[in-house]
Amino acid sequence: MKAIIFLLLAAAAQAAKLSADSVKYSIISSKGEPNTKSLSPNEDLSSEVVTISQDQTLKLSFQVVDKATGKGVQPEQAFLRFYDEQSGEEGIQPVRVTSSGKAKFDLSMAKPPSSLPPSSTAPLKVTLLLGASSYSPQKLELFDLYVPASHPAPVHPDEPKFHLLPELVHTFRPDPQLPPRAISALFTVLVLVVPWTILCGLWFSVAPRVPRLFSPNILPFTASLFAFEYLLYQYWVDLKLGDVLTYGAVLGVVTVFTGRHALASIADRRLGSQK
Repeated sequence: MKAIIFLLLAAAAQAAKLSADSVKYSIISSKGEPNTKSLSPNEDLSSEVVTISQDQTLKLSFQVVDKATGKGVQPEQAFLRFYDEQSGEEGIQPVRVTSSGKAKFDLSMAKPPSSLPPSSTAPLKVTLLLGASSYSPQKLELFDLYVPASHPAPVHPDEPKFHLLPELVHTFRPDPQLPPRAISALFTVLVLVVPWTILCGLWFSVAPRVPRLFSPNILPFTASLFAFEYLLYQYWVDLKLGDVLTYGAVLGVVTVFTGRHALASIADRRLGSQK
């Protein structure tokens, strides 16, 4: 039962419509008598054309009524819409409506409201928009309004900075290419072999007076040198710099002690041979 009552009330609200009665406008000028004209709500008001100049004022008055009963109604929302079909610009001006439904609006071209859109030689279509909770929304076309063309807006000095800038295009260098594997292997072998070949050649050149490279006293020092080579290889393929510095410090201490031991053994052998 409640649902039926609700539907009936909603249907009644949709059926109730607002209208504008006693629509009248006056064009007032300081040089002559005001020109007043009344418009009938039964006529097609959109065919009316109104023209005002820079020193004239347009006074518009009307009454919002219930279309069925003709009684005055105060809507919750009442706006005048100024729309330029040529430029697509529009402005919305709120209108104060009394409890009896009467409303007035003055438009002075000497001090136009901020809601008036930039004007050109094309007319502004003036529309009355009404809204109330108990009525369906209403849109009433009033008249076409010709007003003096407005001046173009001044250009701000920083306005060009907000224009669309040309797209930035970056040119990146091509990815580095790896040399052939044969060349990489060749230089790897050279890096590993040449230093040891030179070291061994210098070592064996003094072999008659110096103990052999792999003698028990020299072997720990030689092994520490090989360990350094292996550490650098691991740094290249796997380890990070922090790990290399840590392991290198430990190997450095070991190399110092094994080197001193090797030099001491060489010195002992020289002294023994001299005696």
